[in-house]
Amino acid sequence: MGQSHISNNVRNLRFNHHEMTQQQLADQVGVTRQTIVAIEKGKYSPSLELAFRIARVFKLPLEDVFTYEGADSTNK
Repeated sequence: MGQSHISNNVRNLRFNHHEMTQQQLADQVGVTRQTIVAIEKGKYSPSLELAFRIARVFKLPLEDVFTYEGADSTNK
């Protein structure tokens, strides 16, 4: 059995969003910069609430920011 993984586009979205810093995003969603670093590196999966807050900053649907790659899912 493979592993499930949540990937994200947070780093690219920050750069395309007026080159927003990790600290600026962290401040807007109420977490530390270290949390944003861990999310971007794929070392930490945010709570559903935090994932929605991050997506809202970029005015995007959740699926445009985070992608769930389950062990049994088919990727596009």
